[in-house]
Amino acid sequence: MSRKKILVVDDEKLIRWSLIQKLSQWNYETVEAETGEDALQIFESESPDMALLDINLPDIEGIEVLKEIKSRRPETPVIMITAYGSIEDAVSAMRMGAYDFITKPIDDLKIQSTIKNALETASLKQEVAFYKEKERKRFGLTNIIAESEKMKKILEMTEVVAQSETTIVLLQGESGTGKDLLAQSIHQMSRRQANAYLAINCSAIPENLLESELFGYEKGAFTDAKQQKKGLAELANEGTLFLDEISTLSLPLQAKLLRFLETQTLRRVGGLKDIEVDLRVIAATNQDLDLAAKENKFRRDLFYRLNVCPLYIPPLRERKEDILPLANHFILKDNLKFRKNIQGLEKQAEQLFLEYDWPGNVRELKNAIERAMIFEQGVFVSTKHLPIHLNEETSFSSSSFPSKPPGNSLKLEESEKALLTQALKKAKGNKSRAAKMLGISRDTLRYRVKKWNIKEDKIGTPE
Repeated sequence: MSRKKILVVDDEKLIRWSLIQKLSQWNYETVEAETGEDALQIFESESPDMALLDINLPDIEGIEVLKEIKSRRPETPVIMITAYGSIEDAVSAMRMGAYDFITKPIDDLKIQSTIKNALETASLKQEVAFYKEKERKRFGLTNIIAESEKMKKILEMTEVVAQSETTIVLLQGESGTGKDLLAQSIHQMSRRQANAYLAINCSAIPENLLESELFGYEKGAFTDAKQQKKGLAELANEGTLFLDEISTLSLPLQAKLLRFLETQTLRRVGGLKDIEVDLRVIAATNQDLDLAAKENKFRRDLFYRLNVCPLYIPPLRERKEDILPLANHFILKDNLKFRKNIQGLEKQAEQLFLEYDWPGNVRELKNAIERAMIFEQGVFVSTKHLPIHLNEETSFSSSSFPSKPPGNSLKLEESEKALLTQALKKAKGNKSRAAKMLGISRDTLRYRVKKWNIKEDKIGTPE
């Protein structure tokens, strides 16, 4: 492990010598300067990890040297050294970015612990900055695969929305289309990126606990409220709150959420005062909220409030151009994960991917690639390692249909519906048995029944 380098700046030779001796004993590398001008030159050429800087220098005031260091590399910690009578100058220096100050005569234990703490703090800040940058790149729009015109248009709109000052965004799309990824991208591209991004799945938390999770509670608000707790809406202040599956909120909680969105204020459960916050709320749903509002399952006023900046992510079957680029993207990622060097999909697998409807969207595709990557030993992903229902789904029309379509119709939809209905009737509604008759999986059969809107209550009683 390399030693940390410390720049010592003091016009008194004896103090510099004494400090350098101590720093060497503490296993630090040192460079020294007598004047402010020399200090800045050495700072530029040596790139020290921190500086011990005397306030009183013969040419440039230590405060000015501090300003210059902070303008060049703000992350470098600087400890000011001052005589007893210059405490006010030291406090001013701290306001300008100095980490701390040490008074003369210098106490060895005090300066040793201060240096250690300063370097650890700087290291933690660098680590946090590194991970924030990593997150920014991970969830940036450049990581969202978009070859289709539909997705390119969505990403253009997303960038505009992210950089705007709107505080409410609604993401709509089927499950697995990537609403959570788009939400994080919006946060990373906004002015709020340095602050918290908190997410909650509204369907995953019992209704009686959800209000407390969102808005917090006061001590004694209910039996187990032993102390005050801040909710996610308060903790996400100046950042972003992501509400997934918002359609599952109860009507009473919808009313409270509407008030929160309208006023940007919240009240903890059991609280008596309103708390102001400034945050962006991104709501996501796989349901048609407009239809839900018409059926009185969702508040229409809340729908209108959420629908200010709606973004609809199309399902994968409507953007076939994205399928193979997505597959290759996941193969590259899984090569690192599984320490493999698979080049892509074989031609037959590519065709299979393009013919399949992907009811589970990008999530299903990602899982299919991961499964294949675990078992694949060749150069390309072959069909034999893909989930079995992909093969069954794409071969359905050729291997499962009778030689002559039922009735006089040659339409695929009518023929497939007739075949599914016939199998279900023969199996008396038992989906597993019907699927076995057709040579497909039960999940594929269920998907097709739903796709063609086959009324199961007219088929028969399941055994």
